[in-house]
Amino acid sequence: MKKIVVLVSGGGTNLQALIDAQNRGELRGGRITCVISSRADAYALTRAKKNDIPARVIPRKAYPDNAAYSQALHEALYEEYADLIVLAGFMTILDKSIIQAYRNRIINVHPSLIPSFCGDGFYGLHVHEKALAKGVKVTGATVHFVTEVCDGGPIILQKPVEVRNLDTPETLQRRVMEEAEWKILPEAVSLFCEDRLTVIDGRAYVDYQSP
Repeated sequence: MKKIVVLVSGGGTNLQALIDAQNRGELRGGRITCVISSRADAYALTRAKKNDIPARVIPRKAYPDNAAYSQALHEALYEEYADLIVLAGFMTILDKSIIQAYRNRIINVHPSLIPSFCGDGFYGLHVHEKALAKGVKVTGATVHFVTEVCDGGPIILQKPVEVRNLDTPETLQRRVMEEAEWKILPEAVSLFCEDRLTVIDGRAYVDYQSP
């Protein structure tokens, strides 16, 4: 049973999707063993407590720079014996030392169909504002492995979502979460925990033949 550590900074809706999937028995081969928050007031910590999941707070503002913060975070991940790290609304860029130590063991969900509307500056509502401004007819979500390139790691799963004529950034954000993010993130976590993901030459492959 792989140990899943979820990193959060805010409300934790994607964490809740993982918790719900776990409670339904859909996180096969793994279990959420710790939630680590960069903010003490993150509601995600309440979600963890309600589900008896151990949690830690490592405040970003308590450290002078990203390197010092990453060192503290790295030590916590080591102490938790993390097999898989899931970024669920974690608003701090991971230092390359963590990415290298956990190569192809860190996954993130992004609210667009990468390579569209991704990279530096594309987070939260900004993604959906740009999608609407461009007039795309389809958007969605992507789960990918984390590398040193922002939103540039191997793509694991994607799911499209229709853009409607009367959408606002807020309505589109909500529908992308409900129809895509909350579905493919637990699925990707389960695939990892069942050893059904392989990365070759920068591309992620899913083994759909395994039970």
